[in-house]
Amino acid sequence: MFLPRRAFPLSRAGLQGEDCHFGSAQLIGSHRATTAGGEVPSTATKGKTLRDLAPTSPRSAVPPARPPGFRYRASGFANSAEGNANLKEVAGARASRVYGRNSRPRSVKAERGCWESVGALHVGLAMALLSLALVTLLAVFHATATSPVEAATKGKEVTYGSVIKLQHERTKYRLHSHEVPYGSGSGQQSVTAFPGVEDGNSYWMVQIVEPSDDDSDHEQGEVIPNGSIVRLQHVRTRKWLHSHLHQSPISGNLEVSAFGGDDQTDTGDYWKLEIEGKGNIWMQDQKVRLRHVDTNGYLHSHDKKYSRIVAGQQEVCGMLKKNADNIWTAAEGIYFQARGSSVV
Repeated sequence: MFLPRRAFPLSRAGLQGEDCHFGSAQLIGSHRATTAGGEVPSTATKGKTLRDLAPTSPRSAVPPARPPGFRYRASGFANSAEGNANLKEVAGARASRVYGRNSRPRSVKAERGCWESVGALHVGLAMALLSLALVTLLAVFHATATSPVEAATKGKEVTYGSVIKLQHERTKYRLHSHEVPYGSGSGQQSVTAFPGVEDGNSYWMVQIVEPSDDDSDHEQGEVIPNGSIVRLQHVRTRKWLHSHLHQSPISGNLEVSAFGGDDQTDTGDYWKLEIEGKGNIWMQDQKVRLRHVDTNGYLHSHDKKYSRIVAGQQEVCGMLKKNADNIWTAAEGIYFQARGSSVV
């Protein structure tokens, strides 16, 4: 511990002039005094002044060796204010060494994160505006354009070139074909009625044969009046809906098959359109019959089904007698807009 100057048992009268100067070192924690001749018991100092204890030689001015149990420390500062300032400076330097490395990167990271957040906000805003523009464009296009399928649901005309599915009115099966030949009769590609809606083998393209035998006289979108001779071409295999005098596999009626191709056709592919009820133009929701030109058999189906190969599919055949199982309607498909006609 440090002993202040007032701790010395000296009389006030003894503190005179330059005799009170002790040098740069203070003796700490001792009740002894050192003289030129060595250690002096504390009792010897009683009644003496600082003049009597003043050093008598330069050697005695040097602080003595540190005895066991004694500590002394040089102040090193002119006053306590300077020491406090120095300590604060040292503490600040130490703190800068410890935290200085992270102080600047932290500010840089914070600034960088701020700019990155602003950039992400701009990108998100741009994407939102782009999405809104696309949605608006699609809405405008949808409002100004009517697709063929939408037109079909509104009862539009079945026109030349339309690709449709024929639905059997009573059983709701679709006229269907596939690359599976009959095991009897002509051995040609079989035609059936299929229960499902989502099947690509149920699409047929409608073409007009009469009033002209030259297909070049007809244009896409031309309406089909009642009594017209038409052909139905299977879209997947390019064969024509065909009939002849061979017997059908299940009921023994007239066989209906798919035969020929783009460059091969005959009158066995011709069917006459007969519209049921009122109306002179084939419409999407119109009940119709198709009567074969060569055999006079109506395109027919019933609930008699195949048990093998095409199990679950109904037989399609030609029926000479007119009945409810001869009726079909145009269902799903692509319906080209009608060009207009003088038929009323």
